[in-house]
Amino acid sequence: MQHKTFGYIRVSSKEQNEDRQLIALAPLGIPKRNLYIDKQSGKNFDRPAYKQLVKHMRRGDLLCIKSIDRLGRNYAEIIEQWRVITQEKGVDIRVLDMPLLDTTYCKDLLGTFIADLVLQVLSFASQLERDNTLQRQAEGIAAAKARGMVFGKEPLPFPENFETVYSRWRAKELTTKETAALCGFSRRALYEKTQNRRQPKEM
Repeated sequence: MQHKTFGYIRVSSKEQNEDRQLIALAPLGIPKRNLYIDKQSGKNFDRPAYKQLVKHMRRGDLLCIKSIDRLGRNYAEIIEQWRVITQEKGVDIRVLDMPLLDTTYCKDLLGTFIADLVLQVLSFASQLERDNTLQRQAEGIAAAKARGMVFGKEPLPFPENFETVYSRWRAKELTTKETAALCGFSRRALYEKTQNRRQPKEM
């Protein structure tokens, strides 16, 4: 039976472009039907294309990916998927940006040991970089908040009729629901806008 070559591409959101990975895989001449692409968040890691890919690969086939982090979102998942593909499925893996991670070379015990060792180091480094990125983001947000920067939606502006409507609300001429509607607010937004003012009881 003739062995097949497959390619797998993953981007972390539907807005990201997969062209960079496609260009890297292009010289390998992989048939379009053997290219599997997932545009899924790394958060939930629901990868339908990857699951189909694993089902279609057979012993002796070759899987090509641009970088090792396409296999998983963290150290443990990368190691596990490498094990599933190379040991359970009997499929070779070629990582384009790391030539040492190519199981088609040196299939003896030493070659396998070197590939596994490099995989462990790179997977750990990938996880460490991801953790550091998340930590830098959290530190940046905390520093921005400390400087008074506000995140999220901009607060709704007060309408021109607010003081008049608010006065009528305080005088109990209008219900909270009517007041909120006249101001273009939700009831919650109305309470938030007036939390530092004296508020009438609900009618």
